[in-house]
Amino acid sequence: MTRRVVAQGTFDLVHPGHVHYLSEAAELGDELHVIVARRDNVTHKQGPVLDGRQRRDVVDALDVVTKAHLGHPEDIFVPIERIDPDVIVLGHDQHHDADAVRGALDARGIDCEVTRASAREQKYDDELLSTGRIVDRIIAERGTDSSAAADGAASGPD
Repeated sequence: MTRRVVAQGTFDLVHPGHVHYLSEAAELGDELHVIVARRDNVTHKQGPVLDGRQRRDVVDALDVVTKAHLGHPEDIFVPIERIDPDVIVLGHDQHHDADAVRGALDARGIDCEVTRASAREQKYDDELLSTGRIVDRIIAERGTDSSAAADGAASGPD
């Protein structure tokens, strides 16, 4: 029997922390399915810079990922029901409460384990393991020139 694992997140500007999270999740099963959040579902922090399809394609290109899926625009549990995982791995710093996730899964009749990934330690002092910190560094070093957004990536379809 194939053991399916689900990881999920925004995955805007993929960095070593994401790679650690997905690698650790992949070790828990035979298949790793990653649900990439749609822009409108990212309400706990500033929305992603990159379009959802682009973020999905980058995640899908990682060797540890079996398949990356765009999240459902209205109900975050729809892809989970479709994938039917044995394990859901939450990121170490994700805002989701594991008990609340378990409760929502139980209410929908989805029987799977919920666990949380470990944090990745910095390998050197200036290593950035957060998309927000990467964006802050870009702004600090390159300014806030909005010409980079002129290509429409930030306002493209999700």
